[in-house]
Amino acid sequence: MAEQVLAAVRTGPGVTELREFPMPDVPDDAALLKVEVAGICGTDVKMYAKPPFAAPVIMGHENVGIIAKAGRKFTESKGLAEGDRVFVEHYVGCMHCEWCRAGEYRHCELTDWRTNPDARRYGYTSAENPGHLWGGFSQYMYLPWNAVTHKVPDGVSAELAGLVTPLSNGIEWALNAGGVGYASTVLIQGPGQQGLSQVVAAKQAGASLIIVTGTTRDATRLELATALGADHVIDVLREDALARVLEITGGKGVDVVLDCTSGAGTAPVLLGIDALKRREGVMVTQGELAAFPNFPLKKMTEKCIALRSARGHGYRAVELALEQLASGRFPLERLATHTFGLEDVDHAIRALAGETGEDALHVSLLPWGK
Repeated sequence: MAEQVLAAVRTGPGVTELREFPMPDVPDDAALLKVEVAGICGTDVKMYAKPPFAAPVIMGHENVGIIAKAGRKFTESKGLAEGDRVFVEHYVGCMHCEWCRAGEYRHCELTDWRTNPDARRYGYTSAENPGHLWGGFSQYMYLPWNAVTHKVPDGVSAELAGLVTPLSNGIEWALNAGGVGYASTVLIQGPGQQGLSQVVAAKQAGASLIIVTGTTRDATRLELATALGADHVIDVLREDALARVLEITGGKGVDVVLDCTSGAGTAPVLLGIDALKRREGVMVTQGELAAFPNFPLKKMTEKCIALRSARGHGYRAVELALEQLASGRFPLERLATHTFGLEDVDHAIRALAGETGEDALHVSLLPWGK
C-alpha cells in the first residue's frame, strides 16, 4: 500500500489544490476505505463557493469504496471484512445519545458542524484533524470506530451505489417527512437529483398521482421524471402551474408538496401552499430561504397545512435506498450523468452548478481516474 495519499483540498472559496497526506495509522477499532466514487451534490456547490470556515477541507460526503485495511474490532463491530464494498454516511455520531440509538445520526451534536467546532462529518471536517482523510475527494478515507457504514448489495456497482445519498434523502423526505403512502397525491417541485429520487420513493410507496414541475431548461429531466414514474410534468414557464395542478386533480389539489427548488425564492413555496388540498396537507421544504416577508401563515393555518423541513436521512432510509438500487425496478442509472477524475474537482463542482454549460444531474468523482 502506498505511503502517501493524494487528495483534492479546498483551501479557500472556489479554490482546490491537490495535496499528499501520509497514510494514517489504522488502530484496531478503525479502518481505511479505498474510495471508488464520491458523489457531488448541490450542498457541495454552496460549500465550495462560500466555505463556512477557513480550514483546509477534503470535500466529498457521498462516498462509496472498498475496505482496504481494517482492525479486528472494527470488522467485528461492523460485520464487515477487508474487500467489502460499503457506503459511508457522512455523519460521525457519538453512538450513545438518543438520536444515534435511533439511527438518526444527523441530529447528533458530535457531528453537527454548525454548533460544534470539533464536529466530525465527512466532507466538512478540517484535514488538520487527526486522521486527515475526512472526505471522499481523496484516494483513501479514514474510518474511525463510529463511522456509519452500509454494505453495498452484490450486483450494485460502485457508481450506481454513488446515488445512495440523493435516493435515501428522497425516501426520508417523501415517506418519513411528507408521509407519502398508498393512494397519496404528490406535487414534486424541481427535477434535480433530489426531486427525481422523490419520484422513485413516492412511486414505490404507492402514490396514485405524481406531478413534477420544472422549467424549460429542465426538459430532459422532466422526461426522466416520467420514465421514473411521474404521471404529469409541468413547465412552469410555459403553463400556469397552479391552474394545471388543479385541472389534473379535478380542483381538489394534492395531499403532499415536496419542494426541491433550493434557491428559487418564495414562488415555489407559495405555489405549494395553494396547490395543497383544503385540509391537512403536508409541505416539505429544504428551507433555504433566510427570510420570507409576508409569509402566508393565515392561509396555512386555515388549511391546516403542516410545514416540515427536509434535512439529511436516517439509517433505515439508506438501507431502503440500497435495496431499491439492487432491485433494478427503476432506471436509476440515468441519474448518473457525469464522471470526473480527482484532478478535475473544480470543474466537476462548477459543472453541477451550471457554470460550464453541461447539463449535469448527478456528478461522480472517481479518485483513481475514469
